[in-house]
Amino acid sequence: KVGPDTVIHPPTFLHGDTRIGQGCEIGPGARITDSRIADGATVTFSVLDKARVGAQAQVGPYAYLRPGARLAKGARVGTFVEVKASEIGEGSKVPHLSYIGDAIIGRDVNVGAATVTVNYDPETKIKAKTVIHDGAKIGSDTMLIAPVKVGKRAVTGAGSVVTKDVPAETVVVGNPARPLRKRKKPKGDG
Repeated sequence: KVGPDTVIHPPTFLHGDTRIGQGCEIGPGARITDSRIADGATVTFSVLDKARVGAQAQVGPYAYLRPGARLAKGARVGTFVEVKASEIGEGSKVPHLSYIGDAIIGRDVNVGAATVTVNYDPETKIKAKTVIHDGAKIGSDTMLIAPVKVGKRAVTGAGSVVTKDVPAETVVVGNPARPLRKRKKPKGDG
């Protein structure tokens, strides 16, 4: 099912029980299987398999949304990003070159390039969750070794390897990541 005023550019392939809302722009080069795309979303040169894309969300180019990927309203998943069994919160961005697996990402989070959520322990064969709370900033090339939580408005420096929970409002850096300082409050927050 495709809603009114949605534009589908060739070549785009819709398979199975795929439903697309109104006012969307899909393709070119999209392959969408058993997925739901809400009103006003865009999907360009990407593959979606059993994924959910919220209103006004953006996917691609060249993204891969695997089963269980869920993007909230206005979320953005960009170039060469793979998302599996994860929630990307409202207004959050994973712009490029990242793997997000078995994660819950809150609202207004920015995930820097080459970030990976390391979700599998080969010894225990357990997949663990990464949780990133609202307003956090994840620096480029950060490795988040699950199970781990990044607190509200926390920041990870570029190249950090996060193996322990990061408290809210804290900046961490290094391998392994360790606290550097508290994050400054934005102007107007009293």
